[in-house]
Amino acid sequence: MQSPIHVTSEIGKLKTVMLHRPGHEIENVYPDILHRMLVDDIPYLPIAQEEHDYFAKTLKDQGIEVLYFAKLAAEALADDQVKNEFLEKMLAESGHAAGAVHDALKEYLLSMDTQAMVDKIIAGVRKDEIHTKFVSLAEMAEDADYPFFMDPMPNAYFTRDPQASIGDGITINHMTFKARQRESLFTEYIIKHNPRFANKGVHVWRDRYHDTRIEGGDELVLSDHVFAIGISQRTSADAIMDIARNLFKDSNYDTVVAIHIPHNHAMMHLDTVFTMINYDQFTVHPQILDGGKIDTYILHPGKDGEIEIQHRTDLQKVLEEVLDKPEIDLIPTGNGDPIVAPREQWNDGSNTLTIAPGEVVTYDRNYVSNDLLRKHGILVHEVRSSELSRGRGGPRCMSCPIVREDLKN
Repeated sequence: MQSPIHVTSEIGKLKTVMLHRPGHEIENVYPDILHRMLVDDIPYLPIAQEEHDYFAKTLKDQGIEVLYFAKLAAEALADDQVKNEFLEKMLAESGHAAGAVHDALKEYLLSMDTQAMVDKIIAGVRKDEIHTKFVSLAEMAEDADYPFFMDPMPNAYFTRDPQASIGDGITINHMTFKARQRESLFTEYIIKHNPRFANKGVHVWRDRYHDTRIEGGDELVLSDHVFAIGISQRTSADAIMDIARNLFKDSNYDTVVAIHIPHNHAMMHLDTVFTMINYDQFTVHPQILDGGKIDTYILHPGKDGEIEIQHRTDLQKVLEEVLDKPEIDLIPTGNGDPIVAPREQWNDGSNTLTIAPGEVVTYDRNYVSNDLLRKHGILVHEVRSSELSRGRGGPRCMSCPIVREDLKN
């Protein structure tokens, strides 16, 4: 494997993964800004960190290398010129392209060592942390009661979404809502300037400078030539067409399967309702299948750069076709029970992280789904979930695979 990124399936043995340990950004959330921050609840940070450490240890115990997002970002900013360029972009995207607040924030952040600066940007900068002389009515009056100059990033521990590995490349995502869009700026600098990735031939299948939205929770690498993606609240059809063109042009991928899921907060990404866990086995939340049907589109490269699109409604048949399997086993969240299924789906019962074929990491609270997985022959590693689950994301959401072994045919 020449490229530092290599992911040709959802289920190949996981070798390297990127996580973010939740930090003070969690404590900078309070009830009045839950909606603004795209969160439903406020995890208790000490327990959330203990649970995340247990999650990381579970992966390390299986021989998986764990990289930390914030550490990679700090390493990428070792050069002062790069650090200054990054900070100017981050301040502009935080609403402070110039002026007294910009100057005070920049001075404050540059007074820290690089790792502390990265951690502080993720945590958010309160107005009472710095002293500045306001020079305009807008700076004095607008959002006068709002306590932050730079918003916290409480969703940062869901490292799946700002980026996604595909083959020997990555998408650096333009995320849907302002609350999360700055996260992928870190990714851009990691890929460009961290010694692990810089000048190593990493393909950027799509950068973050687009108007159309895409998030990694909708991106599933089904094989070395089949890519699945959700048409969802967080990923648009236009973005899917764009990434399909890029993959068809410059990679071995010849099939993109777009799956239309309900556009709501409970099912915000494809991986909250559907994940691959073995060569021929998937978890699925039964509520996305209307009588077994769901709008599904198969994209193939056509003539002269055009894309051919086939509309289907039988997801199971589509998966059997594109993966060349005689039968696909769709395992329902909560055993399909009308009460258990939506309850465990709310706590990410379908959001499994596959670490090898037929071997997954799940939240312990989804015990009905976990028992059903075991009955279907899946090896299940349970991790603690009382506080992490309050963020509305499971083990797959919390992890960005960087390297997986290729599958043996």
